Amino acid sequence: MQANDMAEISASSPSVLNAMGRRRFLQHSAAGLAGMALAPSILSQNAKGANDRIRLGMIGVGNMGFQHVQSFSGIEGATITAIADVFLPRAEKSVQWLQDNGRIASGQKIDVYQDYRKILERDDIDAVVIAVPDHWHALLTIHAAQAGKHIYCQKPFAHTIWEGRQMVKAADKYKVVFQTGSQQRSSIISNVGITHLRNGTLGKIKHVLASAYGTPFENGFPGTPVPEGLDWDRWCGPSPKPEYNRNIWSNEKDSVPTWSGLRLYGGGTMTDWGGHGLDMIQWGLDMDHTGPEEVWVEGQPFTPFTSTPENNGGRRMGSVSPKIFMKYANGVTVEFEGGDKFGAVFICENGRLNLTREYAKSDPLELARKPLENPKVQIYRGLAYAKKNSHDRNWLECIRTKEATAAPAETGHRSATVCHLGNIARWVSGITGETGQKLKWDSVNECFTNSDVANKYLRKTYRPGYEVPEVV
Repeated sequence: MQANDMAEISASSPSVLNAMGRRRFLQHSAAGLAGMALAPSILSQNAKGANDRIRLGMIGVGNMGFQHVQSFSGIEGATITAIADVFLPRAEKSVQWLQDNGRIASGQKIDVYQDYRKILERDDIDAVVIAVPDHWHALLTIHAAQAGKHIYCQKPFAHTIWEGRQMVKAADKYKVVFQTGSQQRSSIISNVGITHLRNGTLGKIKHVLASAYGTPFENGFPGTPVPEGLDWDRWCGPSPKPEYNRNIWSNEKDSVPTWSGLRLYGGGTMTDWGGHGLDMIQWGLDMDHTGPEEVWVEGQPFTPFTSTPENNGGRRMGSVSPKIFMKYANGVTVEFEGGDKFGAVFICENGRLNLTREYAKSDPLELARKPLENPKVQIYRGLAYAKKNSHDRNWLECIRTKEATAAPAETGHRSATVCHLGNIARWVSGITGETGQKLKWDSVNECFTNSDVANKYLRKTYRPGYEVPEVV
């Protein structure tokens, strides 16, 4: 790595089910999604050899999912074996792209499915890449872990805090290698900036400015015909099933607000962009295994907004008021205003660091002009920063070595929890009609100690047949 000025740094066998476990898995899979989780399988966990190809199943190939198809198909040592998407034409289109771009070996066949369970049933698939809407992350992760598949799951980690903890339990119990799609954890820019913060180059962190992320909308879109090839019931899955509308389902640039901006399926920009920016704050504060102890809002209480064709509210956005504050046990307060949506401004004793996806800039400039040599606090640096797709490569390498990834399950869960706390604080103010109440967060038991209203938002009710299991 070049010693660029810190002032502006730009940018062996797979795990399988044993015979009895596989029979149980297939039986429960046929019986239904919820039942499948009731009989955890006994797994054989072995690392892949250095020269073994890792065979991948891609689950969800929409916006981010198709980017993963492009990325992983270009990495040596990995082979895409099957693709699943509830919109079958999209899976078929991904295979066609692989063929057209020479990403499929001679004689290789890539199977396409509408039901992701077909991928999990296969012995010849080692790992899965999950790039589906937030409300499906928990069930897919738990089922994949039970099937012994290593997992790359897009951020934000989970749709609720309780779901996130269930996902961590599953990854830990079945000893799968998990990577959260927080790719800035494998960015040279982020690593250099966080290294300076954690080594005290700018002195003790006193205050942090985050972005004023938006809380999601309610759905007010009318029903329209379901496109041929789309399993709308399965897309809705664990969440309520309204009539189909493209602005609910699609995440393309011309859809508004997209599913990520609707409460039933996403968390607004609070979890979407905040999944990156608040993750940087957790990392910079060395809080990857805990979180803030207080969260509150100031200003007018939250007012829900219903997104309709006539007044959709804008792409992915959501209400950015009232203003959110969080306080950590070390005394640092995070103020949700003035920071970059993919980073933050860290205000320290001797200056400040503006960390974004594009650069890490210190003020005064001379405080952090270049990467530290032999820092006392070593930051996990992922893999192959000089190479493209380093976050993806890091996951594949860790499957071989069984080392922790750059963004393991616990880290992803804790960062997503901060996002959820922000939304919950706003929702509570809308219910109580009050602001300024400091909600006390217990990071060990993952509950609020002074608000029954807030605790009601920790989990949700599921549609029959799509329940996230209590025991993973």
